[in-house]
Amino acid sequence: MAGSDTAPFLSQADDPDDGPASGHPGLPGPMGNPKSGELEVPDCEGLQRITGLSRGHSTLIVVVLCYINLLNYMDRFTVAGVLTDIEQFFNIGDSSTGLIQTVFISSYMVLAPVFGYLGDRYNRKYLMCGGIAFWSLVTLGSSFIPREHFWLLLLTRGLVGVGEASYSTIAPTLIADLFVADQRSRMLSIFYFAIPVGSGLGYIAGSKVKDVAGDWHWALRVTPGLGVLAVLLLFLVVQEPPRGAVERHSGSPPLSPTSWWADLKALVRNVPAAFPCCSGRDSALLIFGLITCLTGVLGVGLGVEISRRLRRFNPRADPLVCAAGLLGSAPFLFLALACARGSIVATYIFIFIGETLLSMNWAIVADILLYVVIPTRRSTAEAFQIVLSHLLGDAGSPYLIGLISDRLRRSWPPSFLSEFRALQFSLMLCAFVGALGGAAFLGTAMFIEDDRRRAQLHVQGLLHETGPSDDRIVVPQRGRSTRVPVSSVLI
Repeated sequence: MAGSDTAPFLSQADDPDDGPASGHPGLPGPMGNPKSGELEVPDCEGLQRITGLSRGHSTLIVVVLCYINLLNYMDRFTVAGVLTDIEQFFNIGDSSTGLIQTVFISSYMVLAPVFGYLGDRYNRKYLMCGGIAFWSLVTLGSSFIPREHFWLLLLTRGLVGVGEASYSTIAPTLIADLFVADQRSRMLSIFYFAIPVGSGLGYIAGSKVKDVAGDWHWALRVTPGLGVLAVLLLFLVVQEPPRGAVERHSGSPPLSPTSWWADLKALVRNVPAAFPCCSGRDSALLIFGLITCLTGVLGVGLGVEISRRLRRFNPRADPLVCAAGLLGSAPFLFLALACARGSIVATYIFIFIGETLLSMNWAIVADILLYVVIPTRRSTAEAFQIVLSHLLGDAGSPYLIGLISDRLRRSWPPSFLSEFRALQFSLMLCAFVGALGGAAFLGTAMFIEDDRRRAQLHVQGLLHETGPSDDRIVVPQRGRSTRVPVSSVLI
């Protein structure tokens, strides 16, 4: 992230002879008009005129995207719901079980930048349709793998990452091009409700479909059927809105994509990264699934509402709320693990509080990323954030936690208690990593205002990037900007 004190430009509204230079109307902070603290927000008619879509149609698009996001996370955690059965079927240990998630996340993480690049330059609707259709086929195929070919299960879980990468990097950018300001925050909160609800439904569906069918393989055949419906809804309902049009002034020119290398250099300065770390095996899948659904909905809604109210008084509210959620959740998740053997009721209470606090940052992180990045880089930014968060989180944590658990078990006498303690101690690592994520958000709060202001200036055509060798600045002269060498201004 970068502070505004190093910004390579000097600007004012007009030449002194032509009138006052009090700032740019509609921009927050010292660069904006002091009478206006917010970016100009189009009304419903204005949004419809800009996007070509009615308010109802735009909301329906968000509902479709939310359904697919729910399906996305439901598929991930359906596997977790039958993990013990998979372990027994393939005769594998904790470390190999953790490798199933690690392979999927690694593939997802590597492919996200590819779809980020494509999503910033090509039709997002068709990219998502193709990715979800491929993901549904591969997931269905993974349910027919014989027990002697565990490596094939790993391969198919890796290929599932293709479909998920095509969706997760693109869908939030569509919402960003349909809504602005508080409307966008609300729609993102609806979209990210799907994470906890889908995760909880995955646990529940995995275990219950297995019980009804008498075979865990059928649990993996539920989401592919729902995936076909998702592709149809995408094709029939979703339309491609113009990138960044809702954030531009009416007279400013549309943004053009820059090179991928230029995008990456710009994003290194201002893309927030979260540090999730989660893994584990739960014996009460139904209760845990219900808790995850409820706490997720409560946490996402609570986080967005608290942030929206605090934003009126503190422009750094978003990262501060995220930091408070992560730092607050860490001790409760630790206590949930510590009490797991002594009191199951206390464990569920601590899990409820910890997951509620943990869920507060999901929609807010997406909102931060969208408003500190210009529209032509948002899919790449989503991909970049996915890579960093999973690289520092669940790409390696399931395997790492399983490996620690296996090592601990080897050093203790064989027993059920040894297995329980080994997994309990290894999972405690997650609480400490969560606290590190909270500290990272506190660092984000130091730069958030300048990053947001710079993105707004760029979208409105008031800031143009310059290369590292360009030592010139922009000086507006009688209604038009002129780029002149720094030396001529100093002299």
